[in-house]
Amino acid sequence: MEDFLPFALPDIGEEEINEVVDSLRSGWLTTGPKTKQFEQNFAEFLGGNIEAIAVNSATAGLHLALEAIGVGPGDEVITTPYTFTATAEVIRYLGAHPVFVDINPNTFNIDPNKIEEKITSKTKAIIPVHFAGLSCEMDEILTIARAHGLKVVEDAAHALPTTYKGRLIGTLESDVTVYSFYATKTLATGEGGMIVTRNPEIANRCRVMRLHGISRDAFDRYTSNKPSWHYEVIAPGFKYNLTDVASSLGIHQLRKAYQFQKKRQEMAEKYNEAFKELPLILPPKAKDGDLHAWHLYVIRLTDEVKISRESFIEKMSQKGIGCSVHFIPLHIQPYWRDTYRLQPDDYPNALANYERAVSLPLYTKMTEEDQERVIKAVNDIINSVSF
Repeated sequence: MEDFLPFALPDIGEEEINEVVDSLRSGWLTTGPKTKQFEQNFAEFLGGNIEAIAVNSATAGLHLALEAIGVGPGDEVITTPYTFTATAEVIRYLGAHPVFVDINPNTFNIDPNKIEEKITSKTKAIIPVHFAGLSCEMDEILTIARAHGLKVVEDAAHALPTTYKGRLIGTLESDVTVYSFYATKTLATGEGGMIVTRNPEIANRCRVMRLHGISRDAFDRYTSNKPSWHYEVIAPGFKYNLTDVASSLGIHQLRKAYQFQKKRQEMAEKYNEAFKELPLILPPKAKDGDLHAWHLYVIRLTDEVKISRESFIEKMSQKGIGCSVHFIPLHIQPYWRDTYRLQPDDYPNALANYERAVSLPLYTKMTEEDQERVIKAVNDIINSVSF
């Protein structure tokens, strides 16, 4: 279908293209000067003595973060079932076990009131996930973590530039925050991610483990003007470094972060106005004074909509519009369900939200005409089967 409107597209300008071409001509394709610049720019963007470590995905970043804080075999890490599987799978990489806590049905985020009942002597950390770009209730989560001596690693894959009580996610009192730069994210490098922390020991461990457990950056060894071939392997690390080609995109995407957020905010408000009379539950907004990154715009069909969520998505597709579902809760996915003997009603809020959730297209390359197409299609479908 030639006029099919996809669910998401990255917003890449000439600046990004020129920076990539510059990297190609420089001869530095892997981790090098552009990655160092991107890390420095990201740390400056957040401010507050933050260290930034670029990696090839948020999955890699979460894995490194958990390894750096000492998560290991038999430990437990509390997180939400309403997330992509990467959040939980990295816990299993280390031989530890995810312990799921149900969500607040209004925000899709982990419910702080349900966390303490899941804490045991084996609990090592909490991973809150800022769903769709709306911040979790971090004061409550951090208070619980301090009271029980737990680490906090924020999954901020959706959360740039989200704020909580006026502060950017990544600058709170958590131990580590991890971002995603996947192609659909608010900052896109194709694949990529960033670890941020104020803890120099965590930062150093992540840097070492990012590239095979080698004690020195390959970039430093290869650019030194003196013989500098020697290095030491001090741990069995991983291959998680970000390339300069990807970082070239990130340098310019980061400069547009607030511009992109403003556009997404305007689009979300336009959707809200257009859908306010429909039998839908619209996405929660950020609290006054805070920023919602609006990585996703997720509606929920109410019982007045007399078709299934699957039928709704199919009808949208027939009208040339791509939709998605975020997320299929982990506790009903075969691996997690079977490994931990989970039942669908173990997490009723996550299940209920999932069964009626639809993510509509929302990205900065959408034109006004594109968004009007989506609005008309939603109205036409809902009005034809409701009331």
